[in-house]
Amino acid sequence: MQHLRWYGVVALIVLLGGWYVYATRERPVANYPSAGTDIIAFGDSLVAGSGASPGNDFISLLSRKIGRPIINLGVSGDTTADGLARVNELDQYQPKIVLLLLGGNDHLRRVPAETTFTNLATLIEAIQARGAIVLLLGVKGNLIGDSFASAFEELRDTYHTAYVSNVLGGLFGNSQYMADAIHPNDAGYAVIADRIYPVLLPLLSGRI
Repeated sequence: MQHLRWYGVVALIVLLGGWYVYATRERPVANYPSAGTDIIAFGDSLVAGSGASPGNDFISLLSRKIGRPIINLGVSGDTTADGLARVNELDQYQPKIVLLLLGGNDHLRRVPAETTFTNLATLIEAIQARGAIVLLLGVKGNLIGDSFASAFEELRDTYHTAYVSNVLGGLFGNSQYMADAIHPNDAGYAVIADRIYPVLLPLLSGRI
């Protein structure tokens, strides 16, 4: 009887171990590996590099880290609606990976969160329809707490994007990292690049 109980315990451990491996394995990334050739950053002033000295925005820093050019399609002031209005700019290229960073200006302009994330979902669909991997970059929805976090995670899970949460985390309010109230300085952009790099690199190397 004791042997039967022991075998039952072992079987339970094996089952739980298998469940854990299944539940924690890396999520598949849509369109990986992509047949495209261009790495593109699409977004607002953070992508454009407002607040950085020349060559020290996070896109330029990432480009140097990976040893490949990154096409910068950042436009200061863009909301998610503005991004939707110009998403066809991607058709000038052969997108392989698109870093998507929008949503902060929606919050500043009091755009309803539902509208923001509906627009982001449409943007992700449009990018993926072009055969590219989406690397979604999250931002906070407010200074206290993070009202956007769960919505960004839902986009990640629904569309199987690569994802970096809250790229500005820990930078706001710290003059060591911020050029003004909403834009990082060179040191802040270096932190952002360091956060994105370990997620971006495997998408290029073929080991995810």
